[in-house]
Amino acid sequence: MSFLSETLSRVKPSPTIAVTQKAAELKRAGKDVIGLGAGEPDFDTPQNIKDAAVQAIADGKTKYTAPDGIPELKEAICAKMKRDHGLDYTPAQVSVGTGGKQTLYNALMATLNEGDEVVIPAPYWVSYPDMVLLAGGTPVVAEASLQTNFKLTADQLEAAITPNTKWFIFNSPSNPTGAGYSREELKELTDVLLRHPHVWVMTDDMYEHLAYDGFEFCTPAEVEPKLYDRTLTCNGVSKAYAMTGWRIGYAAGPEKLIAAMRKVQSQSTSNPCSVSQWAAVEALNGTQDFLAPNNETFVRRRNMVIEMLNAAEGVSCPTPEGAFYVYPSIAACIGKTSAAGTLIENDEVFATALLEEHGVAVVFGAAFGLSPNFRVSYATSDENLKEACTRIQAFCAGLS
Repeated sequence: MSFLSETLSRVKPSPTIAVTQKAAELKRAGKDVIGLGAGEPDFDTPQNIKDAAVQAIADGKTKYTAPDGIPELKEAICAKMKRDHGLDYTPAQVSVGTGGKQTLYNALMATLNEGDEVVIPAPYWVSYPDMVLLAGGTPVVAEASLQTNFKLTADQLEAAITPNTKWFIFNSPSNPTGAGYSREELKELTDVLLRHPHVWVMTDDMYEHLAYDGFEFCTPAEVEPKLYDRTLTCNGVSKAYAMTGWRIGYAAGPEKLIAAMRKVQSQSTSNPCSVSQWAAVEALNGTQDFLAPNNETFVRRRNMVIEMLNAAEGVSCPTPEGAFYVYPSIAACIGKTSAAGTLIENDEVFATALLEEHGVAVVFGAAFGLSPNFRVSYATSDENLKEACTRIQAFCAGLS
């Protein structure tokens, strides 16, 4: 009898974390490596948020809190949902977890039974399918394509839903593609969901404030209020507020579901860090003035990366609406051989050869459920991005 759980054998470690660790190991070994795999802003946490954390420590707010968040943070989340989306929630309908990943995981653990299916559009964030598997469910991948700018169509969603479907996971702007759904595009999906009242909606809105070129973010329950009673709207402070290490995520939804998620959390991690919670109160209630200049920086970086990647032989890179990722296709590179003699059989081989031969770390597309592609995070300096893209151009030019 195996000592380890059979459930664990169904999942794999996060490829994005593996790429970041591999790049760090090579750097420690003295290699010249530029890492484009990390999904976190290179900006510092805004000063007012850091000051709020320091004040919380000075005030002794360092004890246990309620398992799923302090009242003040839940109230700030309710105010944010009303202010940004016109959605009314009470604190009893809000759960605060240790990062966005935990709130998603808690919801899946609280609701999935064997045989339950979860529809996940691809390309997807690497953790969605594995969290479903850990919770005992079955991920059903619905593939989008470059032709639709990596956005799922209503027909594709309709085809993926079965009587066993319990959840539809929706992420916009997307990790890994940066693609954002317009209100009209999202309305087409919500119209499908209205025809299937047994399907719940789990939204991952983590990148909502990272939206460019006039793109206006919207979330499913905002677009279709009839879905309010079966939608869990998930978000957090990690990306827009540059608070990845603070580990605060949250979700708002039906009170019965939130209570079930609280039960899961109370018997696992219990409360998120108390000091981080007070910092998150300031993040949501305080000034948002830093968002616009940060986004200007991201747009400049995005445009430079897209231009340079599209100049690389065999690479095709669309322009995304948000987040800080691009997801170029390398279909024209497959089957070629690198200058060092590596046969590019797939995007994983491409990414490995790029790292070993030119010192650029990216995440291969198969990790996100759609190939042949790779993901670039442009949440790093202009200098690093320019040099990395120059190396990618050189690597692709050497393919024959």
